[in-house]
Amino acid sequence: MRIRLSLIKFLGVCVVFAISSSFISSPFDISKNRDDHPQAMEFNTDGLYYAELYDYIYRGHFENIELKREDMQFLMIFGQYLRAFGKQCPAALPADKVEIMEEVCATEEVTRNGYGDVLSRVCVRWKWVGTGLYARPDLYDAKMEVEGMQRSDALRTMMEMVTDPNSMGNSVDLMHKAKGLQNDMIQIFKINSCNSPGIRRFEENLKLFALNKPSLRMQGTSKYASMKKSGGPSGSQDFNALIDDLVANQSKTWSFNRYTPGSISGVTIVSKDPEGRPMSLKANYSYKGFGSSANGWVKIDFTNGLPNCIYFFDFPNNCKTPNSSIVAAYAQGNYGK
Repeated sequence: MRIRLSLIKFLGVCVVFAISSSFISSPFDISKNRDDHPQAMEFNTDGLYYAELYDYIYRGHFENIELKREDMQFLMIFGQYLRAFGKQCPAALPADKVEIMEEVCATEEVTRNGYGDVLSRVCVRWKWVGTGLYARPDLYDAKMEVEGMQRSDALRTMMEMVTDPNSMGNSVDLMHKAKGLQNDMIQIFKINSCNSPGIRRFEENLKLFALNKPSLRMQGTSKYASMKKSGGPSGSQDFNALIDDLVANQSKTWSFNRYTPGSISGVTIVSKDPEGRPMSLKANYSYKGFGSSANGWVKIDFTNGLPNCIYFFDFPNNCKTPNSSIVAAYAQGNYGK
């Protein structure tokens, strides 16, 4: 039982931090919109892995978010944002800033065989240590509330992971998302000033989403919501270029293989919708793995004429989310012939 509980603790808490260290919407009352900030402020998310999610949070359009606040993925995003801000924007923190803490193993239980070889290591006691990074106290408190929810739900999360027939693929997918998030946190404060009104609005709504409270809602519609409503373009499209861009972008999160740019070939329209737009595309590509070149295939499914899921040959049941900036460019006709 002690081993099981330790494993649950590890998966429920440490995975979120270890994998990323170096949204169904929450209900809210539309009538409580608080629109007391200028609508002209800007928050740039173009090119970021989670660009669409960040934009919905910034605008306070929580109804478009496909994550729940208690999801491990949201906690990973929230925690890494606080760390990135603490590292890259320390001068922008308030005087009452608080240190970001993390839980590390204090005592391990080691099992050895008769020859002294280590068979297993299980943490039996944990402790909190400071990271040397700091955060706004209200944001950190909101993050800790979400973390508490994740801890209390660790057993269910563990069982879902164990019983999921595609658990290996999902674990790899989480690693890809963590790497994409790391890249975002490197870029986000290069394209947005630490003290900008846009960053402040994003942070406030990030906190409000975490606390399940009504958002600071902006007028207008996100370009990502607009493109999903209007759908994809009609007419002849350069699918080779589209697939090349989508795969090249996804490959930034790969752990081992390296995509060979421009290697897309054999593009096939598997199926079309009633308007003649693709519902599914399939193509071949080349990559380098462990020093040698190899070939694989990629399949892209479309919803309302827009790329919605990317599937690779090695994990054919794992839907990878296409880069929303590329999808937006496709929706605007930038890949038309």
